[in-house]
Amino acid sequence: MPLRHDIRRGALLMLGATALFTIMSALIKGLSENIHFVETMFFRSAFALPVMFVIAARGRNWGLLRTRRFPAHIVRAFTGTMAQGCSFYALTVLPLAEQTALTYTTPLFVTLLSIPFLGEKVGIHRWSAVLLGFAGIMVIALGDGAFQGSGPNQVVAIGMAVAVAQGVWSAATTLLVRSLSATESSATIVLWQSLLMTAFTLVALPFFWTTPTFFELFLLVLVGLIGGVAQIMLTEAYASAQVSALGPYSYTSILWSVAIGWVVFSDAPGWSTLGGAALIVASGLYILHREIRRARQRRKE
Repeated sequence: MPLRHDIRRGALLMLGATALFTIMSALIKGLSENIHFVETMFFRSAFALPVMFVIAARGRNWGLLRTRRFPAHIVRAFTGTMAQGCSFYALTVLPLAEQTALTYTTPLFVTLLSIPFLGEKVGIHRWSAVLLGFAGIMVIALGDGAFQGSGPNQVVAIGMAVAVAQGVWSAATTLLVRSLSATESSATIVLWQSLLMTAFTLVALPFFWTTPTFFELFLLVLVGLIGGVAQIMLTEAYASAQVSALGPYSYTSILWSVAIGWVVFSDAPGWSTLGGAALIVASGLYILHREIRRARQRRKE
């Protein structure tokens, strides 16, 4: 079992997970020229399963599939599938750095959704952080010209809207995971996520199937394997250290996405993308800071 509160181990696992997730996104973007994103979603979920089963077999823990909250897992897998679909579609039309920056909107929507679903009170500090994050979204959108003219710009605008919608679905998923984690282990949640998301995308697969070449098939399988390993690393990271300590490391994916986008896709990020990303990251970090303060206050009460 990993040591609790091992910040060094948790940070290294988080850095590795974010790097792998960014590499996976780059592969998805490269495949999108010939392979529909729904087909890629199926391979992403299906070939993450072997990684999960290897982990279960190594620990001889087949009880991971045992659950008393199967309906909740279905809802969580549905929101996760919608988030993944939005993310994968956005990758087909947006530069890697922009898509990555817009995924950072999840903490903003977690804050907003916690009001109706968890009954939380959001003070002026967190509201200010949310507004700062939305300002970052507008900086990226306006700087890219998504709301100017017609034609290709409309595609960019739709891509950005879908990328922001991914933040909403991811926030819903986060809240559901919080609820599930009260009675289910992280490994059980991840395993059921992969199984059910594979089933959901399998149903849609015949409508979007394109027979891949051998090289494309290799890349599709690689997407799933990388995603599975990254998911396990992320889970292990959170098992090693507190979320509050690891939060800042998750934002290193913007550095990976800028570097990979520049080298592989020749997408040099503009100042609007970098500036908007900085605002969104700053808002996310401030929300994290407020969450830490609120947690400390609750422990003192």
